[in-house]
Amino acid sequence: MSKVQTFLEERIAPFAGRIGQVKQLVAIRDGISYIMPLIIIGSIALILNSLPIEAAWYQNFMNEGGWAERLGLIVNGTFGLIGLLAAFTIAYSLANQYSLDGMSVGILSLSAYMLSTPNIFTAENAAGIPLALMGSKGLFVAIVIAIISTEIFRFVIKKNLVITLPDGVPPAVGRSFTALIPGFFIIVFFAAISWILTATGIGSLHDLVQTVLGKPLSMLGGTIFGAIIYDLLISVFWLTGIHGGNIMGGIMNPIWMQKMDENRLALQAGQELPNIFTQPFFDVFVHMGGAGTVFALAVCLFLFSKSQQNKSIGRLSITPAAFNIGEPLMFGVPVVLNPIMFIPFILAPIAMVVLTYFAMVTGLVPKTNGVSVPWTMPPLISGYLATSSLRGSIMQLVNLAVSVLIYYPFFRAMDKQFILEEKKGEGQA
Repeated sequence: MSKVQTFLEERIAPFAGRIGQVKQLVAIRDGISYIMPLIIIGSIALILNSLPIEAAWYQNFMNEGGWAERLGLIVNGTFGLIGLLAAFTIAYSLANQYSLDGMSVGILSLSAYMLSTPNIFTAENAAGIPLALMGSKGLFVAIVIAIISTEIFRFVIKKNLVITLPDGVPPAVGRSFTALIPGFFIIVFFAAISWILTATGIGSLHDLVQTVLGKPLSMLGGTIFGAIIYDLLISVFWLTGIHGGNIMGGIMNPIWMQKMDENRLALQAGQELPNIFTQPFFDVFVHMGGAGTVFALAVCLFLFSKSQQNKSIGRLSITPAAFNIGEPLMFGVPVVLNPIMFIPFILAPIAMVVLTYFAMVTGLVPKTNGVSVPWTMPPLISGYLATSSLRGSIMQLVNLAVSVLIYYPFFRAMDKQFILEEKKGEGQA
């Protein structure tokens, strides 16, 4: 165990730290976080619009009463803007990290996104914007455009290719002129790409990015192998004291979010849900209590502790863990850099991925319905909301029971160690 701990401290921790400091990954994570309130509001409307009530009076109320259409407007006006808003928020976050004018960069990135999105035309030759590309289908393009736009803006500013106005000019006017030349380069750059892709028959930047980047990542994210690697890395990073969810979320959250929205669209269309691995799959069924499925450890501490130290930690951590806040356990037990906890902290979430996957692929439990369940939602409630079925809640109970069994022998070993230390302390006193 000591060799493993040394390896984590000397090899994994510095590597994870460097990844966690990559500005682009931080910008993706924070940019998507800005959008989450909107997605949760849309999820509430989606839940109300998809209640599993077959009674005729309810169906008449929803359909003939027009409430299904009204709630659908809310869903489309929230989920349907994920890509469009991400083009702004990711650029805004990255620009702020570079100490640039985040608002100007975000607006330019948004303009570049619209410029790169092909129009659709009606029979009367009226142009429109494809709503699908404003949503999750445009998320990968939004990330690429936001990062490139910010880097172009930064490069031009570093070369001092800006218009500088006298000090007496209002700041807002001064910022707009400062952004003028960088903005020109950004718009011309993406316009040129759009012209070239159209002329070569490739289509649009959406088509190119989806082919080159979106499909391979989506294929990886749609496999149980990819899901296991994702959770394994989260656990390993956390064991070094680095927030694994923040690091891996910047890479994989766009994939899980896109797959979540594909399920939402299928649900609205009355079609079979296509994806098992989505953001709610991990938030609801795997990361109960946080990374490492540490709600199971909180249950062990609360119910089975003999040492006074673990009893105290159990009482303090059980409520936060029920709301998926695991930091009291991570640093209170601690789990971080604790050799006894290495195996269950890695094994438990992988076991949850495998169990839940087979339950969903065999139809024992419905796939997640496209609802973005707030990550602080307690188990049982979150399982029902994510699947519109009590079987989702039962799956959480099964997962929790299995996780407790995985953690229990390691918890007992730690508890015995603490008891010996407490007895030794009493003897010295």
